[in-house]
Amino acid sequence: MSLYLSRLILNPRSRQVTSELADAYQMHRTLMRAFPSQEAGGPGRVLFRVDTDMYSYPVILVQSDKEPDWGFLSERIYLADIQDSLTYKPYNPIFREGQRLRFLLRANPTVRKIFEDGKPGRRIGLCKEAEQTEWFKRKGECGGFHADSFSILPNGKQISRREGQSNTHVSVVFTGVLTVTDPELFRNTLESGIGSAKGFGFGLLSIAPIR
Repeated sequence: MSLYLSRLILNPRSRQVTSELADAYQMHRTLMRAFPSQEAGGPGRVLFRVDTDMYSYPVILVQSDKEPDWGFLSERIYLADIQDSLTYKPYNPIFREGQRLRFLLRANPTVRKIFEDGKPGRRIGLCKEAEQTEWFKRKGECGGFHADSFSILPNGKQISRREGQSNTHVSVVFTGVLTVTDPELFRNTLESGIGSAKGFGFGLLSIAPIR
């Protein structure tokens, strides 16, 4: 099954863009309009991340397992003038055991608190670099890859609102080199994303060959 990658260059002067950059869940709601509703079969897995391009425009990278329709964005000033088209491309990477790749991941490292009676509690953000390092290594062990070398860039705390409640997430950017240990499992990891708070712009794993 092919995935789809989209790259949306945003208009920094748009009030809607400014508002959504400050509240990732509102951005998530806008992006979901490009995919089928629940009544039409559901949107599937949609992952996204906000980056900045070489001209300092905010850019949204979107990965989906269903074909998007960005036509509704042409009706508003959501996109920058340099966005020449609303195109996307199919994405169907094939991996092999031992393959080495560069990666970038913006994640929300957490652990779930377990009460004395064994019942799971809420997720707790990991703020210490040592904890974040171990968290990412564990994700690799169960996600079909080994983290060979990587750096951790703290990205502050992100506050968003959902259904009237405020949500705070620890934001961390991991970059480095990984080795694929289980190609099928790694493909599943790529499709589903890594970590929690995916609806708030976390979890999209970007990869590139080492040249």
